[in-house]
Amino acid sequence: MRLPKRLQRKRAETNNARLVVVGLRNPGPDYQGTRHNVGYEVVTKVAERAGVDLGRAPSRVPAQVAILPSCVLAAPVTFMNDSGRAVRAVLDYWKVSPADMLVVHDDIDLAFGRLRLQVGGGSGGHNGIRSIDRHLGTTDYSRLKLGVGRPPGSMDPAAYVLQRFSKAERAEVDLVVEEAADVVETWFTDRARAQEMAAHRGRDA
Repeated sequence: MRLPKRLQRKRAETNNARLVVVGLRNPGPDYQGTRHNVGYEVVTKVAERAGVDLGRAPSRVPAQVAILPSCVLAAPVTFMNDSGRAVRAVLDYWKVSPADMLVVHDDIDLAFGRLRLQVGGGSGGHNGIRSIDRHLGTTDYSRLKLGVGRPPGSMDPAAYVLQRFSKAERAEVDLVVEEAADVVETWFTDRARAQEMAAHRGRDA
């Protein structure tokens, strides 16, 4: 029996996915624009450039997704400390290995405005990364870190990352998000070049 075109397209989208890019966040308007959600902003920017929107995933996948040729963009609808459950579901549904996944997230140990692309490494205290490591049982996946800087004084880092960027910071963050989206798009086809691009961002001339 021939499948309807809608189901043929759905099957093709499922079978053709070879890469996954995840932007970490806390869902909901209360967290929009916060430091912890900057990874989500990058994935949203990549989707926007491709002319697609993040939308509802299959019912067993707790994420919003957008399908690009050979790639799934995803944003968990779980809270940050439960990101691993969403990521595991995305990888399982589209049958993608962790080695072919890029997770985009904030990093307080990286200077504000800097980017770093690496494979593996520790969580650095990031609850989203810690959850992903636990659910996958491996750290063998790529990570694009966006530096949001250290909290001032004795401020609790957990409170700091839930704050929105200041007006002065926002202009710079918008530029960082654009350049991080460039890195993601390059990562699709040339991971070594993407790593070089990320390392160059924010260096003194």
